[in-house]
This record gives sequence, structure tokens and C-alpha cells, in this order.
Amino acid sequence: MRGLIAVTLAALLVPAGCSGEDPEPTASASPTATPVLPLSGLPAPDGVPDRPALVVKVDNTGSSRPQLGLSSADLVVEELVEGGLTRLAAMFHSTLPAVVGPVRSVRTTDIGIVAPTGGVLVASGGAGRVLAAIDAAGIPVLTEGDAGLSRDRSRPAPYNVMLDPAAAVAGVTDLAAPMGPYLPWATPETPPPAGAPATSAAVTFSSGHTTRWRWVDGTWSRTDDLAEPGDEFRPANLLVLRVTTRDAGYLDPAGNPVPETVLEGSGEALLLTSGQLLDGRWSKADAGSALQLTDLAGAELVVPPGLTWIGLVPEAGAVETG
Repeated sequence: MRGLIAVTLAALLVPAGCSGEDPEPTASASPTATPVLPLSGLPAPDGVPDRPALVVKVDNTGSSRPQLGLSSADLVVEELVEGGLTRLAAMFHSTLPAVVGPVRSVRTTDIGIVAPTGGVLVASGGAGRVLAAIDAAGIPVLTEGDAGLSRDRSRPAPYNVMLDPAAAVAGVTDLAAPMGPYLPWATPETPPPAGAPATSAAVTFSSGHTTRWRWVDGTWSRTDDLAEPGDEFRPANLLVLRVTTRDAGYLDPAGNPVPETVLEGSGEALLLTSGQLLDGRWSKADAGSALQLTDLAGAELVVPPGLTWIGLVPEAGAVETG
């Protein structure tokens, strides 16, 4: 169920008897807050699913067309990789689609993205030094050959590794659901956001890649969407974090230096929601900490519950809104 729901249980009154005796004490139920999904802040009237989050690395180039499964994600993070391209870290917890992909390799940037979920990172593989760093951070990784990952022979390699999320979750029995919220979610009592109008956004990660968005019918739509039609991720919120990048210390197979996003410390933040733009700042104490957001006055900035796309934009990048 999408949207904000406030649930209040009415008092249950026991009627007095007719015998003239004192009425029985009134029985009542206290108001009970509906639990919320940690990766979207949306209500979970049936409870939070008792399974770990899957954070799946998904290709984001033209060769990935069509991307599958993104419409079932709770949250997506877009990160810079080598060659000025970007890759997605799509998080699945509340809903598990039949297939997700194409699945690609890990980067050290993923440590700060995945650690707050307490979940599993799913990738086609990765450089030995990267996998060692992720293992040292205590993050379990599923790669090709593990449960749920297979090749779709109708697609060209390396863009043909696909994931069956249900099979992957079935193979992970020692991890629980995310314990805390990934973002500071607003509550039903939070006043609606008030910012400058913004119904379009061009988020530039490098000279070779810009992700363009339009506010359409209450959600954001990627104008250059690579997803299967009808399977698009349509977020209610766009959250852009200005981040520092550094050389990860190795080259990809084509000889390109691999960048690493530093998702710790603090920086500028832009929240685009409900057709409005709010300026703020982000902070993150360490890789495992949840993101904190404040407005420019230093007060907490909360994110309306809903699907969210986070763009980790290098300081050399740009964001244009209209």
C-alpha cells in the first residue's frame, strides 16, 4: 500500500447491564502506530517482512535495456563508476519481483550504501581487493554461482546475469530485516514540505552522463528510462547528495581508473518532492550509520514516505532544476 496512513483504534465500550448494578469497567484499546517499512517509510499494516534487504547492483547503460524488476524496489541509489558512467544499487525488501537485472559488479562505494541496511549485496562479481574490503566491512555478498543468480542466454555477456530475489532470500537464513530507517522519514503529523517549485531535474554525474527527471502525475519519471515499459521505478522523492570522490586505486579491464565515492562525513543535499525543491545538508558518521539530513537552518529535514531515488553526485557534477 502506497501513501501515508494514520491508524487509530477506537475505544471499545462495554454497555452497562439492565439489572441496576454498577456497569462493568470500560475496556479500551490504546492507539497503536502502524509499523513502517524501513527502506521507504511507507506503512506496513501487515507488519514489516521478516527477511533481509537485497541490494542489487544493476547496470545503467544502454546495454542494460531493458532493466527488469526496478518497479518493485523500495529505494535506488545511483553511483558513479569508471568511464563517467553510473550504476544502480537497487534495494528490495517489501516486495520481491520475479527477476532483477542485469546484475553487475561491486565497487568499494557500495560499503557505505549497503551497510545501513544490514542486508545482502548482490553482484555478478568484482575485483579481489574490492570483495576483500566488503568482506572486512562485514557485508555478505552473493555473486554468480550463488543461489538466485543465473545467465539469460538471450542477452549478450556481461549484461546477462539475472537475479531471482526469492531464491536469493531463501538461501540467506542468518540475517534479519533492516532494524532502522534508511532515511529520516516524515510521520503523518509532519507538515507538508514547503520549497521552491521544481518539476524537472537534470542530474549530471560526469561529462558523459546526466540523469533527467520530470514530475508527472505525482511521481518522478526518468526521461531516459532504460526499464522495461511498465516496470519503471517511479519515485516520490529525489535526493541528491553532493559527495567527494577519490581514486579507488585500481583500473577496470578497459584500463579506466575506478572512482570511489566517499559516503561519510557531510555535504550539500537537495530534496525534490511533491514538485518542490528543498535545500539542505547530509551527514553520515561512518559507513554503517544511517543518513542524517538537515535544512539550511540546521533543523532536521525529513523525507516524505515513498519510493526514493538517491543520486550520489560528485562535487564536479551539477544539478539543474526547473
